[in-house]
Amino acid sequence: MINLIRRYWRTISRPSKYFSLGFLTLGGFVMGIIFWGGFNTAMEFTNTEYFCTSCHENLYQELQSTIHFTNRSGVRAKCSDCHVPHDWTPKIARKMQASKEVWAFISGTINTQEKFLARRRHLAENEWARLKANDSLECRNCHDFDYMDFTWQSQRAAAQHSTALASGEKTCIDCHKGIAHRLPDMSGVEGWD
Repeated sequence: MINLIRRYWRTISRPSKYFSLGFLTLGGFVMGIIFWGGFNTAMEFTNTEYFCTSCHENLYQELQSTIHFTNRSGVRAKCSDCHVPHDWTPKIARKMQASKEVWAFISGTINTQEKFLARRRHLAENEWARLKANDSLECRNCHDFDYMDFTWQSQRAAAQHSTALASGEKTCIDCHKGIAHRLPDMSGVEGWD
């Protein structure tokens, strides 16, 4: 057994001694394609509602009663549309952040409804801070001030949107917290009492 391991180690540590350059190049290319395909498949799987709702079933039920789920146009947002950036580099960064959430579920920190509700405000505040920091990028993938027709909006909405557009100081999440999920208990937060 030890001789077999040594033989494999010699082959791996000096592959050019045992294999041709063409074989190694072709093998590296094929392995790169397999790795990249597997990586992208895994990334896309983690963007599916099936993956998200395996832990966040209660949040999915909340989403079903909102305009982001059912509306007159038939356009429906799925979890990743609002919680995962579309561009590659921010998407990878968000996936790395989300791995903490997966670990929290696996380790038992938020694996029950009671534990989740106890941490809901903290989790919501983290998400709001992330959206504030990136200027509500995920919202703007679908909703863009440049394409809004304020004449179709209520007077209040048109005034708020045009003011926000002119000032550039506010972003979607400043006014639209709780748009797709129920707000957590906000008692004690200034402006929410």
